[in-house]
Amino acid sequence: MSDRPLLNRRLDGLGTTIFAEMSALATATGAINLGQGFPDTDGPEEIREAAVRALREGMGNQYPPGPGIPELRAAIAGHQQRFYDLAFDPGTEVLVTAGATEAIAAAMLALLEPGDEVIAFEPFYDSYTACIAMAGAKRVPLTLRAPSFRPDLDELRSTITSRTRLLLLNTPHNPTGMVLTPEELSGITALAVEHDLLVVTDEVYEHLVFEGSHHPIAALPGMRERTVSISSAGKTYSYTGWKIGWVTGDAPLVTAVRSAKQYLTFVSGGPFQYAIAEALQLPDMFFTEFRESMRRKRDLLAEGLRSAGFRVYEPAGTYFVTTDISPFGEEDAYAFCRALPERCGVAAVPVSVFYDDPEAGRSQVRFTFCKREDVLEEAVERLRRL
Repeated sequence: MSDRPLLNRRLDGLGTTIFAEMSALATATGAINLGQGFPDTDGPEEIREAAVRALREGMGNQYPPGPGIPELRAAIAGHQQRFYDLAFDPGTEVLVTAGATEAIAAAMLALLEPGDEVIAFEPFYDSYTACIAMAGAKRVPLTLRAPSFRPDLDELRSTITSRTRLLLLNTPHNPTGMVLTPEELSGITALAVEHDLLVVTDEVYEHLVFEGSHHPIAALPGMRERTVSISSAGKTYSYTGWKIGWVTGDAPLVTAVRSAKQYLTFVSGGPFQYAIAEALQLPDMFFTEFRESMRRKRDLLAEGLRSAGFRVYEPAGTYFVTTDISPFGEEDAYAFCRALPERCGVAAVPVSVFYDDPEAGRSQVRFTFCKREDVLEEAVERLRRL
């Protein structure tokens, strides 16, 4: 066998995701899995039936068009117009991807050259680090610190160098639940325009904002032509396994992302694309009820975690709660999470693995609340054993 390493040096150290490790621990111990962010119930029945109908009628069973079926691209453009007054041409400014994760990968591969710098909020969603590494670029963290997890725009300005190519934003932010304010978005916009930076923004939790509202940075002056906006159906419609995501942006940017995407999955999820085209046109009441249902679950879990002894940083968005284990006299979140399934039958994720500097989030643990209320109530009872 060759002496060459089996893993490209850019990916060295990434290894198996923490989600796989904690999920395996939950399965082995019979623990309630509040670590991995997937719902334990399916989304709207009419959307599932739309997928079944597409399968039976032979819609999408063969390769769909590379950019996505026209019906879905039109529905995505309609969604952006309906909620944010952003107009996109479905033919040239919308691209369907295999979930938001592929959209992020394709954007990084298309827009970055080796040696470019990417500024991203830390803690990072784990795929960001891998995608930046695969593009040969360098990630530069802008650390969000407890308890508010707000970005320091003066620090952001000082972080920009002549090698900075791109800002990778995530709002609402996973794992902290921070939601960028209009004032913060304006400040980031001013820096992006001043330094002629590209912006890739991950907005998959756009319909899960509990405090304030979601404001796409692409809507701000000077940003449309430099912004790639990413979202997906999984979080909003509770069909995470379908892996239907999308990119919207100025035509040259979307064309660049498509040039990379076509060599990743080429196409995916044909029948599901027809179903999500219908989902995007559901009435406003669906989005309101979905958000309010998640708000109740957030409040249930957050209060339960407080009563169990955690320090709780209540999220303004997403379906995750970040906590601190210091009140238990513990500081090592990784060790805490490895032991938690055996200690009380609940699995969670250490936030420290999402930092370049593990000390920055060493005592932080993330829980998800996208589960049935009875499951959350049982998890809270188990956590009180701590």
